[in-house]
Amino acid sequence: MKNTTTVERTSDREIVVTRTFDAPAEIVFAAWTRPELLMRWWVPKSFGMSFVSCEADVRTGGTYRFVFRHPDFEEPVAFFGRYVEVTPPSGIAWTNEEGADGPVTTMTFEERDGKTHLVLTELYPSKEALDEALATGSSGTDATPEQFEQLDEVLVALVG
Repeated sequence: MKNTTTVERTSDREIVVTRTFDAPAEIVFAAWTRPELLMRWWVPKSFGMSFVSCEADVRTGGTYRFVFRHPDFEEPVAFFGRYVEVTPPSGIAWTNEEGADGPVTTMTFEERDGKTHLVLTELYPSKEALDEALATGSSGTDATPEQFEQLDEVLVALVG
């Protein structure tokens, strides 16, 4: 049976995404923290975008910067921020600083019987910021199910 991704608005300022992956937490954590693995799954194929660069200093206080190119845009697009807390392999929290109203994302990895239950929470600074992100598609939640299916493919290759 295929694992499903659940995306739910849980409050005026918060979105929670859950998913179980058929891999140990250590491997799922690596797929979120190693640039060479992130580049294999993070961009939804349906978006027509490609990674230009992926920098991730995944430690508390470290930074990340993901740069993408899309045929419809002359200039590359960047997503960047800093890691607020990194606790391998059980959790990561980071800022999303590409906009003034970017959320703080917190993710936990809980291993159960060799599988990993992931909970990703995006907390926005205001109800208006979350409303705007949902209206414009900038929250990324529309892309999450496709991203996680792509992550499944990478995990299958890593687990063997």
